[in-house]
Amino acid sequence: MNWTKQTAGWLLGLALTFSTCSPNNVTVDESLKTHFDKQNTTGTFALFDNSLGQFTIYALPKYKDSAYTPASTFKIVNSLIGLETGVIENEKMVIRWDGVVRTGPAGDTMHAWNKDLTMEEAFKASAVPYYQEVARRIGRDTMQRWLDSLKYGNHVIGKEIDQFWLDGSLKVRPDEQLGLVKRLYFGELPFQKRTQEIVRNVMLQEANSNYKLAYKTGWANPGTDQQKGWILGWIEENKHPYFFVLLVEAKAGTDMQTVRKQILMDILKQLGFLEGKR
Repeated sequence: MNWTKQTAGWLLGLALTFSTCSPNNVTVDESLKTHFDKQNTTGTFALFDNSLGQFTIYALPKYKDSAYTPASTFKIVNSLIGLETGVIENEKMVIRWDGVVRTGPAGDTMHAWNKDLTMEEAFKASAVPYYQEVARRIGRDTMQRWLDSLKYGNHVIGKEIDQFWLDGSLKVRPDEQLGLVKRLYFGELPFQKRTQEIVRNVMLQEANSNYKLAYKTGWANPGTDQQKGWILGWIEENKHPYFFVLLVEAKAGTDMQTVRKQILMDILKQLGFLEGKR
């Protein structure tokens, strides 16, 4: 591929984060488009092989240049800040249900949200009300200081402390999301060890003899023609971590919860994961 000055500058920026990145360490794999096409979606995907310092990327411009609403992937950052500030005591801390019955985009009752929840349960169920309350308790000034310190996305909170990661005020690039989870995995974020360990643990979704898969999902603009679905995290095989970010763009009527996971697993399988052979 032809490396423009803009791309070279981007790689220099990545080098500051990953220290081993260069044009020779980036493989643009357009064959991964098949998995998006199969689900009638578009998007981008990137994976970083930490041991080799090698990136595999589909749709490079979307990965490095475009910023999107983080939606519930912001629960990673919200959890870190909540734990660090003491707003969240630990992963077992309960926030009582406010009695408001929430429904999903299809009008289905969100039973996993409509009850008292621990932080761990709220993270796994991606319960928005729990984390809205966490954000309110953190407060605007403290939240802003941490966003600035992390240099997370555009740092913008907007008008509502309990809506900014959902309403389009806060935007973040996929490459920034990948950098976030890599730094979290290695305990390199500006938080205490305990804080990062708790968040790493609640991100674990699957563990078997072949692999461990940890991630957080996000879903922006559900039910519209501008849906954005995220999955970001890492997969471990033979004790080696590989970090990934997936962004899926889809129209109304798409079952985003199913589609984004299917795309992720299909891509991982194509790249040789899930069988413990990496």
